[in-house]
Amino acid sequence: MPPRKRPIAGQGELPGVSSTKEIQDILWKAADKLRGSMDAAQYKEFVLGLVFLKYVSDAFVERRGELAADSELALIPEHRRAAFLEEKDEYTEKNVFWVPPTARWDYIAENASSTEGGVGKLLDEAMDGVMKANKALKGVLPKIFNRDNVDQKRLKELVDLISDARFTGHGDRPAQDVLGEVYEYFLERFARAEGKRAGEFYTPASVVRLIVEVLEPYEGRVYDPACGSGGMFVQSGKFVARRRGKDHTHDIAIYGQEANERTWRLAKMNLAIHGMDPKGIGDRWSDTFGDDKMPDLKADFVMANPPFNMSDWERKTGDPRWKYGVPPQSNANFAWLQHIVSKLGDRGSAGVVLSNGSISSKQSGEGEIRAALVEADLVACMIALPGNLFRTTAIPACLWFLTKDKSPQGAKALIDQRGRVLFIDARAMGTMIDRTERILTDEDLEKISDTYHAWRGTKSAKGKGLSYEDVPGYCYSASLQEIEKHDYILTPGLYVGTAAAEEDPDAEPVEERVARLTKELFAQLDESARLDAVLRERMGSING
Repeated sequence: MPPRKRPIAGQGELPGVSSTKEIQDILWKAADKLRGSMDAAQYKEFVLGLVFLKYVSDAFVERRGELAADSELALIPEHRRAAFLEEKDEYTEKNVFWVPPTARWDYIAENASSTEGGVGKLLDEAMDGVMKANKALKGVLPKIFNRDNVDQKRLKELVDLISDARFTGHGDRPAQDVLGEVYEYFLERFARAEGKRAGEFYTPASVVRLIVEVLEPYEGRVYDPACGSGGMFVQSGKFVARRRGKDHTHDIAIYGQEANERTWRLAKMNLAIHGMDPKGIGDRWSDTFGDDKMPDLKADFVMANPPFNMSDWERKTGDPRWKYGVPPQSNANFAWLQHIVSKLGDRGSAGVVLSNGSISSKQSGEGEIRAALVEADLVACMIALPGNLFRTTAIPACLWFLTKDKSPQGAKALIDQRGRVLFIDARAMGTMIDRTERILTDEDLEKISDTYHAWRGTKSAKGKGLSYEDVPGYCYSASLQEIEKHDYILTPGLYVGTAAAEEDPDAEPVEERVARLTKELFAQLDESARLDAVLRERMGSING
């Protein structure tokens, strides 16, 4: 396929498809071209790296077109206009990444066939050029295209396919939003393809949204100690944009840590695509327990989906984070919870996904640590999640919501919930989207978050006129004394009980029904005795 000629910015639109769905389909075909020649983790890096490069190039071309069409360009001497269009500040001040000439997608597409060393050499050089030109991307983009194990012919075909995807020119939707959707779509598709291993980088979107909707991170410091591909941060930004407008997305500052190098790179790109500062997750991947990069951080919100029941973790018995008991080497669940508590500010709150074992286990001192967390009044809410939410694991999961302050908090005028814990049993919620996967619907998310906000008396609950009451089989507000009586087991079903049966106004009164059924039973017993006598008489005549 010959390289297509592309117009110069400002002289016409880039060709290619325009709908997000078409872009997603094209790019998934691109992933398929490499699927057979490398492992899942590597082709994920290949495709998402190329998508990112295409995005920054398209965004750069879009901004260049705006500059070329600006009436002020006519005031600049003709011999200076070309230089003006290449002034880096004109792009970076609009939060557009600077893309060197040889890293622009047009250059790569047009020279892919003729360059000695193949398109892989061009791509590695382009990735390197973009990282050198943008400090926020240092060490982030993959330089893995010019290797012996990479089929350059397939790679060229992949570049041609991606050339058909355009992230700009979608009406009033900026390239950032379009690519953000595409990137999230790909993370989800790769998670499904990789199965269990995907738990390293992906948390189901509906679970992330539930945590965000409950915590309501309007402003302040948001921290994730096992940030994966950055989904908690992205959803926090979307929450602020929905409720207060895009201009307020910078009211939150993100901080995170990730132990896996490849996942850390995905997170950096994901944050950059969504207009969030990728510096927030550090300049290198590292293990949260062995090398806490933010020892002095005090966060307003902590959101996390750490690895379930992790046994291979760096444990130091004298660690000051173990204020409520030293977690066992065999399971890091209570190490994560205590690490998160150590990061909360004076009024900070946290939402954490953990396996159900964390709410009832008494092995290796876990019961004592759980009791200490409850007695310290740090547990605000426990939610039992439905099954099949996590395609990557069959382990049943729950949500822990922790908080440092259950008081009315002065001007916020919250309901004083000191000494109480809210239990929500959401196991019956959700909708199956295929044979093996369930999602929480918008209605589910609203019901659960509204229940919590009504219990806490937040501004959003007051705005909706919500008030809290226990609902048998669904939610219950328990005192610490009640929890103590249950030996500090935090299983929501233990507290919410069973749903009350709905009364049918037309139903037969119980006493009348019992009398009727008793009469019918005696009649049936009499008939049974009559038939028994008949049978015996006939059997006797046969034998006689």
